[in-house]
Amino acid sequence: MLEVRTLSAGYGRAQVLFQINLEVKAGEVVALLGRNGAGKSTALKAIMGLIPRWSGEVLFENKSLENLEPHGVARLGLGYVPEDRRIFTDLTVAENLEVGRQASRPGAPLWSTQKLFALFPVLKEMLGRRGGTLSGGEQQMLCIARTLAGNPKAILLDEPSEGLAPVIVEQVAAAILEMKWAGVAVLLAEQSARFTERVADRGYRLEKGEIKPV
Repeated sequence: MLEVRTLSAGYGRAQVLFQINLEVKAGEVVALLGRNGAGKSTALKAIMGLIPRWSGEVLFENKSLENLEPHGVARLGLGYVPEDRRIFTDLTVAENLEVGRQASRPGAPLWSTQKLFALFPVLKEMLGRRGGTLSGGEQQMLCIARTLAGNPKAILLDEPSEGLAPVIVEQVAAAILEMKWAGVAVLLAEQSARFTERVADRGYRLEKGEIKPV
């Protein structure tokens, strides 16, 4: 579903990633493990096209993502949940979900509003609330739900458990497993070994921008 070949990237003149290789299959949760500063977020941003790729290639369903803007990548069915969540704080929960809505696509599970509420019941109770009034955990659930509303075939999750209360972490873990069972390919950037052991099928370790044996 998703394949990264010898990908290098960075910011300005500072190289962060050094020829990394990884792949994620449909219905598989793959963890990208590493400490802060290892390059995990940079890897996801480079895959999504949010920062320039210096060299290497990203393939989604055997199609190169070269020269595609992030919105074009999203239209192909690759979703992205950033570390800083980036919900629309002035929009209501319902409006945030509607912004993320895309048409169904062949080969991708359909995430109806009812299915999203089944994943995160608390969102149903706050449809009229503005995003900026939600707690950090509620914003994380909304960000994941908004991305799933686009009916992605694969999804990139950047530190989804960071800073969340244990009860919210459990709901996020359950949602990731639901994605897996629905056939979504999940690439998960995480520091927490306990969290990744709960949800991931396998993993890669990123150290100083290079893939190392786990």
